[in-house]
Amino acid sequence: MRKQYDALLEKAMHAQRNGDIKTYSLLTAESETLWKEIEKVENPDNEKNS
Repeated sequence: MRKQYDALLEKAMHAQRNGDIKTYSLLTAESETLWKEIEKVENPDNEKNS
């Protein structure tokens, strides 16, 4: 999952550098969703405390 997350961030960075802000925003939002999933898997106790 982390490799997928890193790949999304890299694609987002390239989109931003190319001036494609819409794609950058979409990829960033998708990466944030994926990061939340990663945190749930890696730290299941944190969700109980939230």
